[in-house]
Amino acid sequence: MYSNTPEDRGQHIKDLRDGIEHRATWFYYMFTEAKKRGLDSEFAHDAIKKCGCFHGQNKYTKTSDLKAFEKEFVSDNVRNIFEMDTECTDDKLEITFHHCPLVAAWRKLTDDEELIAEMCEIAMDGDRGICSQFEDFTFHLGKTIAKGDSICEVTFNKNRE
Repeated sequence: MYSNTPEDRGQHIKDLRDGIEHRATWFYYMFTEAKKRGLDSEFAHDAIKKCGCFHGQNKYTKTSDLKAFEKEFVSDNVRNIFEMDTECTDDKLEITFHHCPLVAAWRKLTDDEELIAEMCEIAMDGDRGICSQFEDFTFHLGKTIAKGDSICEVTFNKNRE
């Protein structure tokens, strides 16, 4: 079993984590209500991916340079919220998350491991959507805290022709 216990990184980061947990709680209740009403998870995948696409089009500078993308995608606040480590080369951006406030919120709401893993997979569609707006990048999700791993692994690879 994993703990997903965050490090103390100050009140500002705690407040930001609390905001993410609040939004994860919204997502949990909307998603579980939709499932009770007979919807499958496809609607949530589509909506979150569209959100990611919107951010990929409007929040990030268009670039084919992973190092430039890393500076915008992994701000100091985001790095601290998720306790991220990064390694970036010209060809690969590897991000390791040591804490996830979304999973922290979901664990307060349910002990259904499959549901938590499903919601994580949907949440990751946001990052997939962001990545899809960069024609030179591909996205890979490795280990996840939601599936019981001690870390999450996200990799952006540079396409080589």
